[in-house]
Amino acid sequence: MLAAALAALVSCRSAKTAPDGGFPPVRQDGKTAIVAHRGYWNCEEAGFARNSVAALRMAQEAGFWGSEFDVHLAADDVVVVNHDDSRDGILIRDHAYADLAGIRLENGEPVPTLDDYLAQGAKSKTTVLVLELKSHPDAAREDRLVERCFEGLKAHGLFDPSRVIFISFSLHMCEKIAAEAPQFVCQYLNGELSPAQLAGKGINGIDYNEGVLARHPEYVAQCDSLGMSSNVWTVNDPDRIDAFIAGGIHAVTTDVPMTARARLGEKEFRKK
Repeated sequence: MLAAALAALVSCRSAKTAPDGGFPPVRQDGKTAIVAHRGYWNCEEAGFARNSVAALRMAQEAGFWGSEFDVHLAADDVVVVNHDDSRDGILIRDHAYADLAGIRLENGEPVPTLDDYLAQGAKSKTTVLVLELKSHPDAAREDRLVERCFEGLKAHGLFDPSRVIFISFSLHMCEKIAAEAPQFVCQYLNGELSPAQLAGKGINGIDYNEGVLARHPEYVAQCDSLGMSSNVWTVNDPDRIDAFIAGGIHAVTTDVPMTARARLGEKEFRKK
């Protein structure tokens, strides 16, 4: 059912009519991009912890198009890389980074900061950094997280739309990025708004889970018609990876990027 619905989109792809001069591209030549979720490179088997600098390095060495990781603003304005809101019971937004100093990831690394991650990210020009900005109950703190990310990217020479994509469940942060840095792809994660509604807010991409896109397979074609980028998270079943590729999705975020690469074959997007 999912495969048939998504495959049907291939025949209804329309020419891009991007508003206001166009949105930044997320792919070329109709090829699908692989995004390694949380920096994954078969982490458990290879001994790399999710959201670790080592996992990012391996994603770069493996040549994946993108590596996704999650960032939070700690109480002392340090941007911390971690998937969940807390680490070993410590709520990141309510504590200084020093409170995490003694905590180690599964591979022995300390909990990384955005600065740690960007230092590694700057070493490769071929793997796009996909920054998920984690929501905060205080809009002012969300603004500060965006600002701190911009500052960090500029400090590492990475304030470059060809090397960074932003994603977030926070509509507020997506709108801020769209207003202040419209040259970047920024994908909204929540799924309750259609591509057309997001385009009206200046937001130029979606990153919806497979359940949302199974209910609304037309969203991929809508993104194409609006000049927006489309991503799907987190697809690990090989048959579903095939279905989304056939449906023309721009990017597949997955915990099993090597499997996705094998399924994509020559359709995989590779940066020159």
